[in-house]
Amino acid sequence: MSTHTSHPDIIKRLKRAEGHLRSILAMLETERPCIDIAQQLQAVESAVASAKKTLVQDHIDHCLEHAIAEGRGAGDAIRELKQLTKYL
Repeated sequence: MSTHTSHPDIIKRLKRAEGHLRSILAMLETERPCIDIAQQLQAVESAVASAKKTLVQDHIDHCLEHAIAEGRGAGDAIRELKQLTKYL
């Protein structure tokens, strides 16, 4: 299977979320206002959700199509897609 072209973007998004998490910890330790902390938590949530969406879409676009092309059949691809939907 080929390299996933979406992975560098996902890594970038998750590193951004990691930075926001570090910021949140520092904000909590220095007793910053809750509104500021909530804003950073929202940023983390958005970054992780975006990374997950990109990963799932990439899997649908490439891995499932590849499975069918390999001859594993639509049935296997559909079962895999059903498994994947529990993470949406």
